[in-house]
Amino acid sequence: MKVPEILQIETPQTPGSLASVLNVIAEMQLVLEHVTTVRREQGRTLWEITLEIEEADQERLLQRLSALPSARFVGWSDRAFERHRGGKIEMRSRVAISTQQILRDIYIPGVARVCLAIQKDPRKAHEYTYVSRAVAVVSDGSAIPGVGHVAARASLPVMEGRAALLASLAGVSGVPILVESTSVEHFVETVRAIAPSFGAILLANISSPRCFEIERKLRAQLDMPVLLDDQHGTAVVALAALINATRIAGISLAQTDVGLIGLGSAGLGIARLLRTHGVNRMLGTDIRPEAMGRLAELRGQGATLEQVMARARIVIATTGRKGLIAPQLVRDEQIVLALSQPDPEIEAVAALEAGAAIAVDGKSINNVLAFPGLLAGALRAGAHSIDERMLLAASQAIAQAAPEGQLVPDPLNPAVHEAVAAAVAAACGESPPRLQ
Repeated sequence: MKVPEILQIETPQTPGSLASVLNVIAEMQLVLEHVTTVRREQGRTLWEITLEIEEADQERLLQRLSALPSARFVGWSDRAFERHRGGKIEMRSRVAISTQQILRDIYIPGVARVCLAIQKDPRKAHEYTYVSRAVAVVSDGSAIPGVGHVAARASLPVMEGRAALLASLAGVSGVPILVESTSVEHFVETVRAIAPSFGAILLANISSPRCFEIERKLRAQLDMPVLLDDQHGTAVVALAALINATRIAGISLAQTDVGLIGLGSAGLGIARLLRTHGVNRMLGTDIRPEAMGRLAELRGQGATLEQVMARARIVIATTGRKGLIAPQLVRDEQIVLALSQPDPEIEAVAALEAGAAIAVDGKSINNVLAFPGLLAGALRAGAHSIDERMLLAASQAIAQAAPEGQLVPDPLNPAVHEAVAAAVAAACGESPPRLQ
């Protein structure tokens, strides 16, 4: 598996010294993510170079760099670990507790009046507590991208990351909740029991097919938005990308054969949203018979990998299997979305070289574009659930926010998430379309 590593290397402040280092990286066909200057002193510069590299290739890279007369390997940086030290989120008071009167107002005895008011009218919790901005980010750690099942505690950095994104991009307070359980019923009962503390539930990185049952049961039992992010968040961004990709290619999404490779949580979520959007010609493949059965329920046609690649103008892969799609299977003018992370089914460059008109991977078609605005909009509107019309509104908002010639916008642009939240809030309450 390729993971981002941060190489620290020192070069003299002379023309071409950094270029020689970057040339070695290019010759080894490594993906360069970032180059930054750490310091310059006494005629030498220390660089941090972030790149994607297999562990087996690290020694060969160091040997080639050491052979350069103008470069000195310093070490591998722990920058990613340092940014996690102490955790990425924290709870802070929105009220400055600077006097005894403030203390008495927000705690005992003043808080008693607010408790009694909420007891009399539970809807007042949305006005006088943080419930209207609070999301439980819930996982069992059974399906972490790139690493699989890591158990509950080890998934905490991912859930903290989702919470940090909710806060920074949409002003929503996300609280990681880890449920260590292999039982669907126990998981559901645990979430149901803590639900009064929150205004919405974000389910994340739960293995398929149990994630579907968990979501279904929680939606039936809770009077609040429940979002299975790996399914619906990914689907929203994929649809947004396809709206723009088909516009650029000059074809109709509704009248084009769409192939789905992998029918887990993300693949089936994409299939369901495409069906709601009006896509009628879908075929897909998966090694699990039950997944193929779910596609059939959406009136999709089962096929082999080779048949999908041969027949579909649009191909969406969500298998988690690196290099699954051989370049020779790619047809001229295909649109290829290989969304598995960190390693896609086919690299975008390889797909384009094989003849694809448009090819992207999961780094750009990322659900971070969807879930912050989706949840913020649902909370803003006081929604009791998240329906298909809200998902479609989010996709349209993301597609419209993309710069000309691009499939999706910058996920770090706060205006994008506000546009998604506004579109979702506006769509809330309208009668959702039904899957036929």
